[in-house]
Amino acid sequence: MKKTYFAAMTAAAVTAFSAPAFPGNTLGTAFGGYDPVTYSQGAPEHGKAKFFHLWDGALWTFSSEENRDTFKADPAAYAPQFDAYCAWAASQGYKRPGDPNVTEMVDGKLYTFVHKGARDKWRADVAKHIADGEANWVRIEPF
Repeated sequence: MKKTYFAAMTAAAVTAFSAPAFPGNTLGTAFGGYDPVTYSQGAPEHGKAKFFHLWDGALWTFSSEENRDTFKADPAAYAPQFDAYCAWAASQGYKRPGDPNVTEMVDGKLYTFVHKGARDKWRADVAKHIADGEANWVRIEPF
């Protein structure tokens, strides 16, 4: 009985640490398991379960202990804007999951997009879309 219980708990823990998640899914890993610090380093990487940090109701994973500690020191500096939801959608007043593979760094901040088409639309007037997204976010974020 104890072996079966231990095996079930181990399987649940591994699943919780390795299952990619969409924004808002606090049962999986934040940001699809990617290490957000690596985006500012120019080479996005998946995080490893052994380097994790709980922040803002989510489990974040990192490619190294150094990146985890960097994030812990100032999470807001590295976490994707709009809680990793699509920046184009936020600028239009709604939410769509962001894709960690479709991103843009602007002034040291990381933005994600649902797909490349959304990013292309957003790039047409980045400053306006950032301002619109920030203005809309206070209204759409809780939902």
